Amino acid sequence: MKRLCLLLILSLLCGCLSAQDFQCQVSINANQVAGGANQQRYNDLQQKIYQFINDRKWCQYNLKTNERIECSLRINLTEVSGDVMKGNMTITLQRPVYKASYKTTLLNFQDKNIQFTYAEGDPLEYDDNANLSQFTALIAYYLNLFLAVEFDSFSMNGGAPYYSKCQSIVNFNANAKEKGWSVADNGQSNRYWIIENLTNSTYSRLHDFYYQYHRLGLDVMSETPDAGRAVILESLRLLQQVNAQKSGLAMVKIIISSKSDEIVNIFKEGMPSEKTQVINIMKQIDPTNSSKYESINTTSSK
Repeated sequence: MKRLCLLLILSLLCGCLSAQDFQCQVSINANQVAGGANQQRYNDLQQKIYQFINDRKWCQYNLKTNERIECSLRINLTEVSGDVMKGNMTITLQRPVYKASYKTTLLNFQDKNIQFTYAEGDPLEYDDNANLSQFTALIAYYLNLFLAVEFDSFSMNGGAPYYSKCQSIVNFNANAKEKGWSVADNGQSNRYWIIENLTNSTYSRLHDFYYQYHRLGLDVMSETPDAGRAVILESLRLLQQVNAQKSGLAMVKIIISSKSDEIVNIFKEGMPSEKTQVINIMKQIDPTNSSKYESINTTSSK
């Protein structure tokens, strides 16, 4: 219960900032790079990114080893020209569920258009208050997003300071030649729009959703599954309300892609009335996957 109830309070009381914050897996795949890949070059870069993330202090709280945030960045390079690298990156964030061996996925999506410049041997440097490198800014953006969403799932609006950091990184890179930072890039699914959704007070129910679904819903299901499931149903209504305000929001799409399978599995155990309500809500939010939600009515294979 300490992680769930006292993490933020105890951390704020602690002035020590020596511990690291992330347990992050990093991989770089260059198999699609034309002309063959210098794998050692990418192995070295992979190790540098790993150290940059895992050996550095990123948040104001003193997280213990078993509280480090579990995530992964999987970079798939498709084009390399000199020091300029292009491709995509799959972003995944998980956290444990209270009194369960199960880990729930908070984020799982792909940034489809990453581009950065990296010369072999260059140090990876980052400063919250300066734009030293678009490459390290890209990584720092997602690490701060991880912190924000993780803390939102434990405490109401707990991630607010880290959403602000993400916004600052976007502002620093607003005029960058690399895509993904601008209002005009890639419709409404890039880094700009993700943080716009999460800092726009119009969509504040997104933060309520993360807290209710995880802390008040999943985390109580080991002891009172019916009560937890009822709260999760109410959290889906919040998501439905955000979707009604504006359909096609980047963060609603990300939440659905990250949580849809879990939602189906949770409500296979629900009461018939709950199943009907969840199916209707999810079909409205995610109509292209209606058949998936119909499977809630099948018997769970417990």
